[in-house]
Amino acid sequence: MPPASLTFFTRLLAQKGQPLLIAGPCSAETEAQVLATARGLQALGTIDLFRAGIWKPRTRPGSFEGMGAVALPWLQRVKAETGLPTAIEVATPRHVEDALRHGIDVLWIGARTTVNPFAVQELADALAGTGMPVMVKNPVNPDVALWAGALERLERAGSTDLVAIHRGFSTFAPSRYRNAPTWILPIELKTRFPHVPLICDPSHIGGRRDLLLPIAQKALDLDYDGLMIETHPDPDHALSDAEQQVTPARLGEILAELKYRRRSTDNADYNSKAEELRQKMDVADREIVEALARRMALVEELAQYKKANNVKILQLDRWHEIFASRPEWAARVGVDEKFVGELYKLIHLESIRKQTEVLNGRPVDGVAHLGPGL
Repeated sequence: MPPASLTFFTRLLAQKGQPLLIAGPCSAETEAQVLATARGLQALGTIDLFRAGIWKPRTRPGSFEGMGAVALPWLQRVKAETGLPTAIEVATPRHVEDALRHGIDVLWIGARTTVNPFAVQELADALAGTGMPVMVKNPVNPDVALWAGALERLERAGSTDLVAIHRGFSTFAPSRYRNAPTWILPIELKTRFPHVPLICDPSHIGGRRDLLLPIAQKALDLDYDGLMIETHPDPDHALSDAEQQVTPARLGEILAELKYRRRSTDNADYNSKAEELRQKMDVADREIVEALARRMALVEELAQYKKANNVKILQLDRWHEIFASRPEWAARVGVDEKFVGELYKLIHLESIRKQTEVLNGRPVDGVAHLGPGL
């Protein structure tokens, strides 16, 4: 349930009237580096929260794993000199204790921790009664349930000042991104937690400086509540994630290029035309659903023939024919080929489910692993 009063984040959003901006180095390396970054961000005049990695959970040992608690006084000095609230990542109850003792304003739970319900529960218990604002990054793997579960554990322990951070998902598939954005998943989370602000982390999604602007713009266009972008006074020599960090000056340029669009407008002509087009879309959607119903009726009829003739569901030749021809059909009428290919994967899975149900005479769920066959 949404909190009864304004939280740290909703108060900032209400005061600012536009998306929140969170910035700072991937890792706090030295006091001089932290302060130089903070001063550069303060000069921009638009940054709402200073972030820095104190404890860094690295994939392999030997990488820079952060300065630990020794860096916490550096963030105290950041707040004292610049007035910027500070945020760090925590992964253990001890981290929480140290952060509270040093007056850190906001904590975040990282992707490697979110994936572990035991660790999240320990943090939720450690945070109970503190009133500390907490940001929760999506888990490494594309699992909305884990992400939602982390938020629920925190809420049940009494933490109501929450934010979700979308930092992308690991994938084995080739990708231009460091972590695939898979935008549908944060949108799904937002439908479950409409009261929880959603922040985008373009740095970890892109993994490269040149991708920060387009990712950030897309997030704003999808009505995200803010951005978290990693900054460093000398990015090329950063001790962690050098390729995805930018200087405060470059961050200022990126922010200046962003287009902040409205959620709605009072323009009568726009509203009238938008409603007309939406009604036409409703008609088109009904036609699509009716066409799918006709197709599934044919699939069921084919399954009955397969059952009568003892024929398997798996038909590789048919699979290749469909996935070669449908994207071609799409291209001819100006529809994106990849989109249609993905759509037919879903249609294919439902066709397998229906055929399996007919052949075995009982309802079947979760047949995505069965492979191609139409």
